Amino acid sequence: MASQTVGIQQLLAAEKKATDKVVEAKKRKAQRLKAAKREADAEITSYKNEREKSYREYEAKIFGSRTDMEVNIQKGKEQKFREIADSVKKNRAAAVSSILELVKEIKIELHENLNF
Repeated sequence: MASQTVGIQQLLAAEKKATDKVVEAKKRKAQRLKAAKREADAEITSYKNEREKSYREYEAKIFGSRTDMEVNIQKGKEQKFREIADSVKKNRAAAVSSILELVKEIKIELHENLNF
C-alpha cells in the first residue's frame, strides 16, 4: 500500500508540476501578446505620423501654405472693396440725379384696370 501512495503522490506532484508549467506558459504567452500589441501600436503610430507629414508636405507643395492662401484671399477682398468704393464715388452723382429725376417726374395716368 505504501508504494501505491508513493505512486499517487508522484502522480499528483507531476500533475501539479505540469499545471504550473501550463500556467507559466500562458503567462508568457500573454506577455508576448501584450508586447507584440505595444510594438504594433508603436509601428502604426509611426506610420500614421509619417503619412500625415508627407500629406502636409504634398498639400503645401500643391496649394501653398494656408497663410499664403489667406493673404491672397485678403488681398483679393480688399481689391474688390476698393473697386466698389471707386465705382460708388464715380457713379454717385449720376445715380442720385437719376433717382431725383424719377421722383420729380410724375406722370398721372389711370390704371389699366380702371375703365369708365
